[in-house]
Amino acid sequence: MSKKIMVVDDEPDILFTVGQVLESIGYEVIKAKDGKECFDKLDNLQNKPDLVLLDIMMPEISGWDVAAKIKEKPEWKGIPIVFLTAKGDIMSVGMGNLASVDYIVKPFDIEDLKNRVDKILNK
Repeated sequence: MSKKIMVVDDEPDILFTVGQVLESIGYEVIKAKDGKECFDKLDNLQNKPDLVLLDIMMPEISGWDVAAKIKEKPEWKGIPIVFLTAKGDIMSVGMGNLASVDYIVKPFDIEDLKNRVDKILNK
């Protein structure tokens, strides 16, 4: 059974590209365009994702708030989070490393993304 990754990003190009890359190496990908859709999908999925790739700068609900809510909810809190964001400043990276298992700054290298996801999911 393939591992499931949820990609949450308000940029359609990122959702498409990251989805294609991860599917090409055998992962099942669930896409959400914002925090609300992420929560709706997490509520309705029978099997929770093995990993969430999460943008920080999104409309309405920031990635910081999405991560906090995932960590608060008992049935979600075990899902590892990786921030995938354009926020590369020292403060954001530092905070992100405290709140996630990894922090990847856009633009990112596709091979690096694959390797980091594989490592987290022990593939």
